[in-house]
Amino acid sequence: MSSTEADRPENEPGYLGLAPYLYYADATEAVAWLVRVFGFTEEVRFADGSGEVFQATLCAGPAKIQLAGVGPEYWQAKGVDGPVGQLNIVYVADADAQYERVRAALGDDADIDAPQDQPYGARVFTVSDIGGNSWTFWQQFSDTVELPSGWKEVRADEPAME
Repeated sequence: MSSTEADRPENEPGYLGLAPYLYYADATEAVAWLVRVFGFTEEVRFADGSGEVFQATLCAGPAKIQLAGVGPEYWQAKGVDGPVGQLNIVYVADADAQYERVRAALGDDADIDAPQDQPYGARVFTVSDIGGNSWTFWQQFSDTVELPSGWKEVRADEPAME
């Protein structure tokens, strides 16, 4: 038993990370786009006989993103028209620098709002990828949160105050 396992409370799962698993109609195109536009790195791809990606793992720093290419028959079997997309948050050291990178990579296709400071102490901007997934690049700059009147912050490690 490792020291990490020994230090973990008895009923707590041994989580090692979390990765989104995203579906794209064309995973080969999605891998190229995510690497070119966001600067993710490719860890591994699995390609069919024609060289088309059917599954891949990309990295955003230490975080992993899994993706797969699925055709219309996959969605028909599930009774839906296609993927619904999801919101993915990528923590960055400099939201403005990442915004400039994304704008430059998209060129004339760039239709994204500049990063904005949020009342929860983050500077963020969001862009949609070619598969309809949203990516919010999030730079935390403060732990101070400006809540509306009557709202309160309750942290898991502190008792709730009445």
